[in-house]
Amino acid sequence: MNLETRIKQLIIDSLGLEDMTVDDIETDAPLFGDEGLGLDSVDALELGLAVQKAFDFQLEDGSQNLREHFASVKTLAEFVKSRQA
Repeated sequence: MNLETRIKQLIIDSLGLEDMTVDDIETDAPLFGDEGLGLDSVDALELGLAVQKAFDFQLEDGSQNLREHFASVKTLAEFVKSRQA
């Protein structure tokens, strides 16, 4: 399973989106806002915790780039790769 697929499954599992599959989540689609998945701030907290646990690193609370990293599955995968390097 590639990283983007793992992240999609993590989104489904951590946010309880049982009616979705990894194929329903577009890699480049926005995760938040009116387009794409339409996640909200509570989802952001849940997903942030799930990412930290799954990939074993801490997110810096004050990071300006955090919102950019969580923009889409693609940007999140790139962020995780950079933290694992």
